[in-house]
Amino acid sequence: MLESVEHEHWDMVIEPHGHLFDLKLRDVWHYRDLLALLVRRDFVSFYKQTVLGPVWFFIQPLFITITYTFVFGRLAGISTQGLPAPLFYMAGITAWNYFSECLTKTSTVFRDNSNVFGKVYFPRLIMPLSIIISNLIKFGVQLGMFMVMMLYYGLKGAPFHMTAYAFLFPLVVLQMALFGLGAGMIVSALTNRYRDLAFLIAFGVQLAMYTTTVIYPLSSVPLKYKWLIALNPMTPAIETFRLGFLGQGTFTWPSFGNSLLTTLLIAGFGIIIFNKVERNFIDTV
Repeated sequence: MLESVEHEHWDMVIEPHGHLFDLKLRDVWHYRDLLALLVRRDFVSFYKQTVLGPVWFFIQPLFITITYTFVFGRLAGISTQGLPAPLFYMAGITAWNYFSECLTKTSTVFRDNSNVFGKVYFPRLIMPLSIIISNLIKFGVQLGMFMVMMLYYGLKGAPFHMTAYAFLFPLVVLQMALFGLGAGMIVSALTNRYRDLAFLIAFGVQLAMYTTTVIYPLSSVPLKYKWLIALNPMTPAIETFRLGFLGQGTFTWPSFGNSLLTTLLIAGFGIIIFNKVERNFIDTV
């Protein structure tokens, strides 16, 4: 009898909590079908029961680009490094929107999914990962619109060109995803106990945009402030994105390397603190 029990195969074994660095990544892979289902749910729910549906993916960045072109380009006269203003702003908006969406939606993952977390087991890390991947689809749609705009201005003979830095684009996207994931999970862990932070994150992200080069090039920043703007990991990402696709931007390997290192540290710390909080968050949610 004892031998038959020892040779039984179990689909799941419930064990005591492991150490802090036990991230259960094998469980995440085991539940990859659930991850795909959650990504589909997030994508479909965005435009379900709306009149325009997926068209909203295009309307939002287009309207923001038009507004920025008029306010910052025409009225304020901020330099766009000789690039067509809509192209300059669309590049920054496309990159920033992906990061900000990842951050804001991940920051409320405990609150938004408390009813699911309290009923069934699955690796909790799947929830923020599904947000990152579903927003990547939206990012791809907006990137396609940016490419169409590039084609339009290219046919008109606008002064821009792609450079070899475009090969860094996958690394830039990975950096933005990890930065949004890590920062969002840190905020989600804090908002689980301090609910006031949830009210701050929405407009805090909007304010943080002005500390990056979404609406101005890094080259136009006064020297005494340039180092501070460059410390933001999103600044090298946006500058590299513009330099690769439009031929205008500020890039140095030390700055880009520092942004990658900072992003990895934030992502690692975010995953660890998320893993710690998810063990007992149901008692405080």
